[in-house]
Amino acid sequence: MVRKIDRDHARFREIVRGRIRKDLHRYITNGELLGRLGKHAVSIPLPQIELPRIRYGPNPKSGVGQGEGAPGTPLEGEGSGNAGDAEGSHVLEVEVTLEELAALLGEELGLPRIQPKGTRWLRSTAGVYTGIARRGPESLRHFKRTYKHALRRTISLGLYDPVRPRVIPWREDRRYRSRKVTDSPESSAVILYMMDVSGSMGKEQKEIVRLAAFWIDTWLRSQYRNLEVRYIVHDAVAHVVDAHTFFHLRESGGTKISSAYELALRLVEEKFPADTWNVYAFHFSDGDNWSARDTERCVELLKLQFLNRANLFCYGQVKSAYGSGQFKKDLDAAFGNDERVRSCDIPDREGIPKAIRAFLGAAT
Repeated sequence: MVRKIDRDHARFREIVRGRIRKDLHRYITNGELLGRLGKHAVSIPLPQIELPRIRYGPNPKSGVGQGEGAPGTPLEGEGSGNAGDAEGSHVLEVEVTLEELAALLGEELGLPRIQPKGTRWLRSTAGVYTGIARRGPESLRHFKRTYKHALRRTISLGLYDPVRPRVIPWREDRRYRSRKVTDSPESSAVILYMMDVSGSMGKEQKEIVRLAAFWIDTWLRSQYRNLEVRYIVHDAVAHVVDAHTFFHLRESGGTKISSAYELALRLVEEKFPADTWNVYAFHFSDGDNWSARDTERCVELLKLQFLNRANLFCYGQVKSAYGSGQFKKDLDAAFGNDERVRSCDIPDREGIPKAIRAFLGAAT
């Protein structure tokens, strides 16, 4: 039987989902959510949903919508005036799981569910105690099995007296219930993020990459139970770094994109073999490379080696004041309609949803 409070809570969750869906584009294009991110959920501010309050006393006005203003006028504004003792307005923060957020993202951008390419066998313990072990806590001692072993030993030693049957279990007779350890196939994925950190990639460009990476992570984590993430930065040389360094490092050197692709290829070969891992690579740059010869090297690495090991390779070209944008043109010319390679221009934050749809949406 469904309780009334459960129905009310379900209805409230639907209202929240509707509000989030309505403002999802705004959440995607600014960093508001990243500051409220937890391990499995994120707190979302919803100023549109007001908590009801009851005030006692006369109501001199009647009707609905009394006072100045017109439809569509914002209810919030900058504070002004002196300090007072009246109650202020409150913003309601609702906790939404990353799984729910991924579902909303998939609905909004029309992202299809991913069909994993590779699986690996993971050891897991079943939830039911169906096994028997020689060691364990006394609370899980199996009396019948323990007695049978003790009786068998007593009879074999000639100590059993049918007239006065007495069976005393020894330590080695004890048996305990245990959960079975089984091998089960589990799809695993790794995301390789690569980013140009040369002098032409500024703070705003890195913030665009950070936002795009958050939503890519959110979607792929909803598709794979076991997900690893690796970060590679490059100017003329590539390095594997942690997440914080990836989004905040700034160099002033040149740009040699092939160094990042070579390092990514080594990572895949050594740690994430294609027969057991689903590999997704995302490269972000402003489109400058140090020479046409190095661009040819990048195309060669992708064609002959990397794409044979990866599910998908995506290139996001973030606009900057110094980038030429030539690299995307070269990639598009080299790979044409190859579904394994996807590229997109990201002129500003408003271009993030389009890029995510281009990267993870159904092939056209």
